[in-house]
Amino acid sequence: MTNTKRERRGTCYMFSRKHGVVPLATYMQIYKKGDIMDIKEMDSVEKGTHHKSYHGKTGRVYNVTQHAVEIVINKQVKGKILAKRINICIEHIKCSKSQDSFLKCVKENKKKKEAKQKGPWVQLKCQPASTREIHFVRTNGKEPEQWEPILYEFMAW
Repeated sequence: MTNTKRERRGTCYMFSRKHGVVPLATYMQIYKKGDIMDIKEMDSVEKGTHHKSYHGKTGRVYNVTQHAVEIVINKQVKGKILAKRINICIEHIKCSKSQDSFLKCVKENKKKKEAKQKGPWVQLKCQPASTREIHFVRTNGKEPEQWEPILYEFMAW
């Protein structure tokens, strides 16, 4: 059989239905213009779904309606990146955590700036996580084993 061009082609696992009802927290969430959202389809709800090319993408809310939100997403089409505006029901989106670490760093920098005004110089750049502290590994009386790869032997017929 040839390669078909259906809309839901190759989505056997992506759009497989998760059993159970939709959690109420989905409907109680408040969406505002400018929020960053991740698109992940909930397959127990058929209305307001999106094309498979938008699954897993992150976009920004630009309009909120009664049962859906309108999101701007960057989509690569041939050599260009286009800003696509799509309408999606609220069951198929989640708040993105992509900026949490950045916002945490901004809050820490505000505290550091206040401390800098009161006292000496303070480092404001975000530093990478340091290595683990030195510690002993207990073997509980067992001798350490040395693992080596098995030598390859060519066996002809």
